[in-house]
Amino acid sequence: MSELLNLSFDDFEKPIRAVVIGASGGIGKAFVTSLAEHESVNSVYACSRSGVRFENSKIVSLNADITDEESLKKAATKIEKDGEVNLVIVATGTLHENSVQPEKSFKDMSLANFNHLFLVNSAGPALAAKHFLPLIPRDQKSVFAMLSARVGSISDNRLGGWYAYRASKAALNMIIKNLAIEVARKNKQAVVAGLHPGTVDTDLSKPFQANVPEGKLFTPEYSARMMLNVLSGLSPEDSGKIFDYAGEEVLP
Repeated sequence: MSELLNLSFDDFEKPIRAVVIGASGGIGKAFVTSLAEHESVNSVYACSRSGVRFENSKIVSLNADITDEESLKKAATKIEKDGEVNLVIVATGTLHENSVQPEKSFKDMSLANFNHLFLVNSAGPALAAKHFLPLIPRDQKSVFAMLSARVGSISDNRLGGWYAYRASKAALNMIIKNLAIEVARKNKQAVVAGLHPGTVDTDLSKPFQANVPEGKLFTPEYSARMMLNVLSGLSPEDSGKIFDYAGEEVLP
């Protein structure tokens, strides 16, 4: 795994100050710990609903709920007092919770599914951008990344189903594109991008892991470090696009 820590971050001003929103989830925790291990990273703000604590002194834990705009605003305000940040990762997302389950048929669609998944997967990350994008510098390289999913690709959809989840991720991809266009007007060096983590061994994927091909079920640590490798090499020309853990572009 050591080779996955050889992140260049060559184009970033040092030291790097990073924010991870969704730090209590499997992938979010892996982002936080991997970033804190990197010598070029000075501090990592770990934002989560539970305010999960980490032992590394580089990590500052903050309470922030992706579905509560006021909490996002408060966390961003606290971070802003310390200065600008040049890396923000929104590592939140949901597929199933209690009665909210992915639909196998259009007959399974419900307003509850759409409301919840669009709140968590689309509106929440958009509101995070509203409050955290102002923290990035205007005159140097920065990356604002959000966890997306390949199933949000319209052109890649071959199986159907999962209506609310697919639609919420497709909406997120449009939000990413919009943000990239607007941010570029003020900072030509900024990158706003989506990341597809692959199938990761977390609670989100557990009910569906039986169908995952051998070697394609990743640990959170592997997926996070692969995605960090990808985002460390992104350029402004990549802004508005979605990339998978291997660096391949996910088509709209």
